[in-house]
Amino acid sequence: MSALAFELPHAQEATAPPEARGLERDAVRLMVAERASGRIEHALFRDLPRFLRPGDVLVVNTSATLPAALPAGEGLTVHVATQAPRMPGDRWWIVELRGGHPAPGERVAVGGGAHFEFAAPYAGGTRLWLARFEGDTDLPGHLARHGHPIRYSYVGEPWPLADYQTAFALTPGSAEMPSAARPFTPALIARLVAHGVLFAPLLLHTGVSSPERHEPPYPERYAVPETTASLVNHARERGGRVIAVGTTAVRALESAAGPGGTVTAADGWTGLVVTPERGLYAVDGLITGWHEPQASHLQLLEAAAGDELLRRSYAEALAAGYLWHEFGDSHLVLP
Repeated sequence: MSALAFELPHAQEATAPPEARGLERDAVRLMVAERASGRIEHALFRDLPRFLRPGDVLVVNTSATLPAALPAGEGLTVHVATQAPRMPGDRWWIVELRGGHPAPGERVAVGGGAHFEFAAPYAGGTRLWLARFEGDTDLPGHLARHGHPIRYSYVGEPWPLADYQTAFALTPGSAEMPSAARPFTPALIARLVAHGVLFAPLLLHTGVSSPERHEPPYPERYAVPETTASLVNHARERGGRVIAVGTTAVRALESAAGPGGTVTAADGWTGLVVTPERGLYAVDGLITGWHEPQASHLQLLEAAAGDELLRRSYAEALAAGYLWHEFGDSHLVLP
């Protein structure tokens, strides 16, 4: 999949929420790609019940988005990615300093008398750092008072945190929105339930997205409850399809699945990278957005769709003017 390279036209970057463009959340476009037949169909996200069957399971991530960006003065912003795995206490975090290059021992003020002290680069790179937070409160409390949602250059103006939450958001912890679920609305969820589609919740706190091509995902906190494991196993036994909503849901569920597809309750930190060679154990399909060229997520997409169908899907999305990024359009991959 590394050979899938393309230039994304600026016109196909979603620069604002669809609501700001006069659309409801579930009125974004949806491309449906079926691996068995090779069929590609264009629809709207609100047409989703037409493509799912009674007994299918949608696996959804209940992580809520944090206001994870902290102004740090002089053109600097600290993006808080995740709490540091296997570190004592709650002061150690993995962060990214946007607009600068920290040095070990450097302190960066982030408002309210608080600061981060940068300790060392993280995960063998230079973008993410292990840093200790020092302030009058814990970091989530500091973010609530001083932070704002992470926003990249293609989004022209700030939007409130509510625009970065999904209908399933319950537990704060994600640095960036698990955006594949953003187009779901209460009305659409009710229609899917009435259609016989089941919902299975799990949790994965997603970190900051990677601007570096081929950079693998780093460990993220996840939890798959026993009820979800049982529901997925029961559905698979009865011929239902397991459709993950987002690559975060795939990563969490596959971290709890064995090679035969059986899912067990699990929680902790997952460093799983799903590749075509590894394949998918429990997930049959997924709903996702459109990913950057040569992003590591494309390996996961290839595991679900196969190389040929994935290439055709991206070619059609580019030709048909689909929109990229967290406020963009959607892609449903079916087995």
